[in-house]
Amino acid sequence: MPLNRSGQAPREESAGRPGAARSVWLRAESARPRRTPPLSRQRIVDAAVALLDGHGIDGLTMRRLAQQLDVTSTALYWHVKTKDDVLDLAVDQIFGDVRLPHDVGDWRDDVRTLARNWRAAILRHPWAASLIGRPMLGPNVLARTEFLQSALVRGGFSDHRLAVATRLLANYVIGAALTEATWRQTADPHARAEARRHITANPAAYPTLGASGHLDDARWDDDDLFEHGLDAILATAPR
Repeated sequence: MPLNRSGQAPREESAGRPGAARSVWLRAESARPRRTPPLSRQRIVDAAVALLDGHGIDGLTMRRLAQQLDVTSTALYWHVKTKDDVLDLAVDQIFGDVRLPHDVGDWRDDVRTLARNWRAAILRHPWAASLIGRPMLGPNVLARTEFLQSALVRGGFSDHRLAVATRLLANYVIGAALTEATWRQTADPHARAEARRHITANPAAYPTLGASGHLDDARWDDDDLFEHGLDAILATAPR
């Protein structure tokens, strides 16, 4: 394992802890010895995503990742310095799954396509939602953010309104996907129905929630609510 200036091995940083090292996207890859088969950043990311899908963020450690790749920790640290590096790379790979339209069309349709595919990608990898908000400088993230803003510009957004609309759409997609993923991951498949029964059993305390069908899957479909939420946001376009 490479040593730092004090002669000590680098410590594995926990997710979200600011480290002294710059973002993985702002550093060049280190020169590393050849291996058979060769260890690459892409192999590391593929293995990390598999571990994250199976065990979540807490289940990903540098030691477990090295074992998954059948390499030593020393070999791993030639390519990534911290767990935060790995998480940043993994999130960007997930964004690569967010398909973009082949041809630019109506700006609203383009935004809807991006938002739908982004939500679907997060639902396939529920751990990703809680990491969005870290420094998002990967090529896949930036390409999709560029696509989103270019579509909004075609819709008449600019300056402050463009910044607000970008954040509003991003927070909407992330929040919707995170909420849905959390319900789907619960150990009890009937938890949402039980939550609904708790509301309807207390009509005096929750008259509006009871009447509106809050948490009622039989009345409100997640896909339908998501689509109508997008319509409400896009209706704020400049006239």
